[in-house]
Amino acid sequence: MSPLPPHTRTVRRTVTVGGMTKAELLAELQRHGVQMNEAGRNLFASDLFQTSATRRTIETVEFSVLDLGFPQGSTMPQLHEAAAARGLTLCPMELGPHLRLQYLDQPEDFLGPPHCTHRAPSGSITIAAPHLSEDDDFPKGFYLRRNEGILWLRGYWSGLNHIYSPEDRLVFATAPAAGLTRKNRRL
Repeated sequence: MSPLPPHTRTVRRTVTVGGMTKAELLAELQRHGVQMNEAGRNLFASDLFQTSATRRTIETVEFSVLDLGFPQGSTMPQLHEAAAARGLTLCPMELGPHLRLQYLDQPEDFLGPPHCTHRAPSGSITIAAPHLSEDDDFPKGFYLRRNEGILWLRGYWSGLNHIYSPEDRLVFATAPAAGLTRKNRRL
């Protein structure tokens, strides 16, 4: 396992997941004023998105695509492989809503011109999780952002060939997360 370079700007968090039904989790998100886009609502409402009845903690690390050694950007499968070489694994999909509830002080997005289409917004954090469906019309995962004071849990669509920008920030688990089999830890 090769660690991330020493100059890497990582953020480590301990995230508690599980212990709530989807209805309870949705109620907590609403109670905190968290907004969801259509993709986030579709992902959350799908029978493919499951929550765990058992509460557990997951150690996570957040860093940029550049920090993984991709100055020109990279696809998610390449990012998964580079993270795995450093001993990191994918997060369970339910980490997204739980991290959103536990990271209420996320800094504001960049308030300049609108971000480019098909790119993660500046200041957002994408959860690296196994895709729940190969269907191109099904959202692939969650990302977190704060924009104009509003906390968001947003879903996104992307193909396997989508290039993530060097400045895009991702969250991986530092050890295999319970409930993820060897088969679904990677794309």
